[in-house]
Amino acid sequence: MADAKAYKPKDTLPLWWLGGGEAEATPIGLLSLAEGNRKVGLQYSEAWLTSGFALSEDLPLVSQLFLPREKDQAAGAVDDARPDRWGERVIRKFEQTQRLSVLEYLLFAGDDRSGALGVSQSEEAYVPWPSDPAPDLGSLDEMAEVVRKVLADEPVPEIQKRLLRPGASLGGARPKSLITIDGAPWLVKFSEGEDMDTELIEHASMTLAASCGIEVASTRALQAGGRHAVAIRRFDRAGGMRLHAISANVALRAAGEELGYPQLAQLLRRLAPARQIASQQAQLFRRMVFNILIDNTDDHEKNHALLRQPDGSYLLAPAFDVLPAAQGLGYQALGVGAAGSESTIENALSRSQDFGLKPAAAREIAGQVASVTDRWKDHFVQAGVRKADMAILSQYLDGNRLGDQRREHAGGSRSNGKEAWPKGPG
Repeated sequence: MADAKAYKPKDTLPLWWLGGGEAEATPIGLLSLAEGNRKVGLQYSEAWLTSGFALSEDLPLVSQLFLPREKDQAAGAVDDARPDRWGERVIRKFEQTQRLSVLEYLLFAGDDRSGALGVSQSEEAYVPWPSDPAPDLGSLDEMAEVVRKVLADEPVPEIQKRLLRPGASLGGARPKSLITIDGAPWLVKFSEGEDMDTELIEHASMTLAASCGIEVASTRALQAGGRHAVAIRRFDRAGGMRLHAISANVALRAAGEELGYPQLAQLLRRLAPARQIASQQAQLFRRMVFNILIDNTDDHEKNHALLRQPDGSYLLAPAFDVLPAAQGLGYQALGVGAAGSESTIENALSRSQDFGLKPAAAREIAGQVASVTDRWKDHFVQAGVRKADMAILSQYLDGNRLGDQRREHAGGSRSNGKEAWPKGPG
């Protein structure tokens, strides 16, 4: 981490576009504190207004100061450049600064933040808050130890602070940082010391989702500090380039829509390329059904993202943060259908038309997902999930509510649960 004495709080900082590569960093405009230093606004530069693009629908290319509606946020897509709750925790512990507003959080998130936006200390050149190169797999145990120290609020030696990156994720409070595997950037999540092996369960859930025809971020289960960690390959990086990523939270709020799957499906009608609208909407429906059946009720709006394409359109990012909540709440974090966020397949089917699906096609997809998910136990055991964890998960996944739904819809699919369905959108 940089020397806090070298940083003097500023009320404005430049925002840069990094989607064209390191050599083509381009100024976007100026970030500024407002309303008692509780909000961060954005004003585009004249050059960006001429040759740039709207970072989100609530940040159109006009010359004005854009402010967020709520306190402790940044305007539009800039809010996705903030660190998540874990990143904020790391910053509070590592950066001894005179002020810690949203603007400082944006700066201290550093050069590894999600997406293609960068916050600079200079208007003349892109000068991010300094950090060391991301560690590799050889540092995994030491990283896990630093995480343990942060969780326990123990001192962390200066030389170890370089192992944690605060700005790598769109959302969440689970311990995480960045790592390099075979030259590629991955996000790695660590245990908080809970009884369940959550990280291995996430890996098992993600690979099961892939067998259901869901496009997922690649994952690897790793040993770290005597526990499992799960590594997730970054989907906002491709071939050394940074991709502009916006969360469903930003996209839906910018469009003035309620936070729900049907609303996101309808938004894809405008944002996705015309030839891919149908497959994108069907893919989102497939993800919704899987989240219901796997008891992933933490499927909130920051756990879905869109990636900007070279032609300015947007596609769903690969699925991430998918795993059972093991609580049996019966309600999703996002709206599902006519019965609100109720976790039932019938509720999902009630608004299938919003996903561009006829009832029969929607039921077919639900049957496909249910058929594969019905074999969750075999899949999880093969992934190495412990018996004690399997027993806890079974309470919820095999109980009357989810188990009956799964068996009912699996029985109606063509495969009758005998073989996995093809991977890929739709």
